[in-house]
Amino acid sequence: MPERLLRLSGLEPFTLTHDIPFVNVGERTNVTGSARFRKLITNRDYAAALEVARDQVENGAQIIDINMDEGLIDSQAVMVEFLNLLAAEPDIARVPVMIDSSKWEVIEAGLKCVQGKPVVNSISLKEGEEQFRHQAGLCLAYGAAVVVMAFDETGQADTLQRKTDICARAYRILTEDLGFPPEDIIFDPNIFAVATGIEEHNNYGVDFIEATRWIRQNLPHAHVSGGVSNLSFSFRGNEPVREAMHAVFLYHAIQAGMDMGIVNAGQLAVYDQIDPELREACEDVVLNRRDDATERLLDVAERFRGEAGQKAREKDLSWREWPVEKRMEHALVNGITEYIEGDTEEARLAAARPLDVIEGPLMAGMNVVGDLFGAGKMFLPQVVKSARVMKQAVAVLLPYMEAEKDGGRESAGKILMATVKGDVHDIGKNIVGVVLACNNYEVIDLGVMVPSQKILEVAREQKVDVIGLSGLITPSLDEMVHVANEMEREGFDIPLLIGGATTSKVHTAVKISPRYNKGAAVYVTDASRAVGVVSSLLSPAQNATYVDGIRAEYADVAERHERAEAAKQRLPLAAARANALKVDWSAYRATAPSFTGSRVIDDWDLAEIASYIDWTPFFQTWELKGVYPRILDDEKQGEAARTLFAEAQEMLTRIIEGKWFRPRAVVGFWPANTVGDDVRLFTGEDRTQVLDTLHMLRQQVTKRGGRPNVALSDFVAPEGVPDYVGGFVVTAGPEDHEIAARYERANDDYAAIMVKALSDRIAEAMAEMLHQRVRKELWGYAPQENCSKEELIAEGYDGIRPAPGYPAQPDHTEKVTLFKLLDAESSTGVKLTESMAMWPGSSVSGLYIGHPDAYYFGVAKVEEDQVRDYAARKGMSVEETERWLAPILNYTRKDAAA
Repeated sequence: MPERLLRLSGLEPFTLTHDIPFVNVGERTNVTGSARFRKLITNRDYAAALEVARDQVENGAQIIDINMDEGLIDSQAVMVEFLNLLAAEPDIARVPVMIDSSKWEVIEAGLKCVQGKPVVNSISLKEGEEQFRHQAGLCLAYGAAVVVMAFDETGQADTLQRKTDICARAYRILTEDLGFPPEDIIFDPNIFAVATGIEEHNNYGVDFIEATRWIRQNLPHAHVSGGVSNLSFSFRGNEPVREAMHAVFLYHAIQAGMDMGIVNAGQLAVYDQIDPELREACEDVVLNRRDDATERLLDVAERFRGEAGQKAREKDLSWREWPVEKRMEHALVNGITEYIEGDTEEARLAAARPLDVIEGPLMAGMNVVGDLFGAGKMFLPQVVKSARVMKQAVAVLLPYMEAEKDGGRESAGKILMATVKGDVHDIGKNIVGVVLACNNYEVIDLGVMVPSQKILEVAREQKVDVIGLSGLITPSLDEMVHVANEMEREGFDIPLLIGGATTSKVHTAVKISPRYNKGAAVYVTDASRAVGVVSSLLSPAQNATYVDGIRAEYADVAERHERAEAAKQRLPLAAARANALKVDWSAYRATAPSFTGSRVIDDWDLAEIASYIDWTPFFQTWELKGVYPRILDDEKQGEAARTLFAEAQEMLTRIIEGKWFRPRAVVGFWPANTVGDDVRLFTGEDRTQVLDTLHMLRQQVTKRGGRPNVALSDFVAPEGVPDYVGGFVVTAGPEDHEIAARYERANDDYAAIMVKALSDRIAEAMAEMLHQRVRKELWGYAPQENCSKEELIAEGYDGIRPAPGYPAQPDHTEKVTLFKLLDAESSTGVKLTESMAMWPGSSVSGLYIGHPDAYYFGVAKVEEDQVRDYAARKGMSVEETERWLAPILNYTRKDAAA
């Protein structure tokens, strides 16, 4: 009988013999582990993506791990396409493939097309033995080896005992019950981060190594693998230390029997060549040899970092010996406020006039900041901190300037900024204002919910050079069109800047620019572009050429948009309804919620809420592009991201300890059934008395491949089948506005923006946390759910929480019904503005739909027949309905045409 060895193959066979101590599994062809690979796959640049795979093989990867789990792509289709392309590249396809996904359908699609004998990564007991047996049986049928995670129904194994118990149980099922070849079993006993500062984590390295030793001694012929980069997560951004930790860990784990690992094959330090002091510190941590191992490694680590970072620069006080002008520049560039008041006073005493300090060292320093920002060597959080230093310095000089009755320095231009009527969101606008002020523009900020007449009155009174409009919700788009109309009607010719989350170049080109012919309407993508745009608009030498170029570009954008929309075929409403999602309701039994009606939730703990925060949007607020936590390791943005994150954690701690916010929420459930495209809510289980109706819109775009034209009502059972719908409103509370105002009065815009950004994250975390509580307890249709934080962020659970005003139901007026059902204003203090924005802005609302097949979608453009039908169902005029649905209409509104 041949020896029991793991035998895999690509175009060439691979046998894991005793002569091979360790198998490198290349990790860079994984969209969750490589930002570059994810970008290439998202952009469908498969030629470059194949080069990533080729590099892994050339750098020594004996297996390549391929993962396509990205929310913005069709993971299943992309996995198949990439594997088929890879099969045509002999120098890559010669090695075996590890098909890696958290979605079984993606794994199975890969198994159907991959050549040779692959590895499946992964299966586990987390969904119980039945599912485990099913997936393992299919892997056996396809002839694949398997990675088995140490994960069961209660969660991931973190201790030695849990690791060995789960692996032993899985091994018994695979070998004894299913007849799975033991040599084709690869256990992953979970590598977790060490040196986190949490005592319970200190033994994670030892637990993995000892679990490996136990598996190799007690589970014959099985193998051990793991994701090595997880170990050093605490030192993200410090690659020399991470590589040393990996090398030390692998040295000991391989001796214990670990024979495979997912690593970056091109970045592994040689154990014997690691600096002895660093190697000893890493071993102390990995092997948990001393109580102060983490602190000692932290001390050593700073000496091996490429750059010691912001904190080290602040501790290095040699710059305090420099001339005052250079000290001020250094403080501005590095955002150091500690000495700026004294340095400013020293510079004032040496200057002829206080204005000379502003026009001299302060502006020189801010010019350096501007140059670095423009070159991509500084990032937005750092610029905002520089502005804080500038404001504090100017505050020292202002009394002296006023005493001289000096009007102040001549600005580069006067800019009026406002969040339009009905909209309450201002974080992005505030950031743009800070960046412009840093570049010597005078900014007049009118705040939020500003009507058009006030914008134009102040613009005329103050003789401003530019008007900037901001908005987050879709009704703001229509309000911006109105402002442009009014500017045209009243004879304005100054530039109009458009910005905010819902705005776009296409909307500006199609809807706004044509309404403002006397001036130029210009879309500004983010704060980093604002200075360049304003500078070009206000430059006498550049203005005409720049504006002509913008108008020509927008005319082309509008024409291409019109052609693209005309090419999209849309169905009449009747045909769209005939192609609705067909759900088999015959066997559906909805779980009844624990109560009906509404209930206030007031047992919120800020620390618990903070543990649910999704940090990726936080970095996007500061215009740092990337996914947390990988952004902390980003080659270009990593240092700025780490500093920002550390300071966010510090403020979050103050928020929690000081109980700065008073979170509140209300949630409700009602018996419900679909009638047509709408959902009726009933007062009781007998469903005889209608309480209210939720109105839904249906997709009308022509679908291919038998895909349905969906409305949210498709996910709620029709009459005769009992079902339920829920709703909620959560808010972090209004306290952030007063706290931010206090920081602004103290010339600390950085802290003011930080408070608002964190309050937004807290509100979103509350929504996630409450939805989980709804699924497991309050509605209780998924009491056994055990989602990790990553799975929560990826929405890997049953049911959805769509919100009025978002793509699945773009009508903001449906919030009125939701708020009435929940008595939300009196329950939470959250109010709706005339444009249906929620005040305070750090609030979230939406519906709960519990059907396991429910998913998010976009209604997209709708036709006039649906608008008229929808208006009749809601009891609104067609004109009023068109106003609220303006962004998604596929025809010209009558009032707009007039």
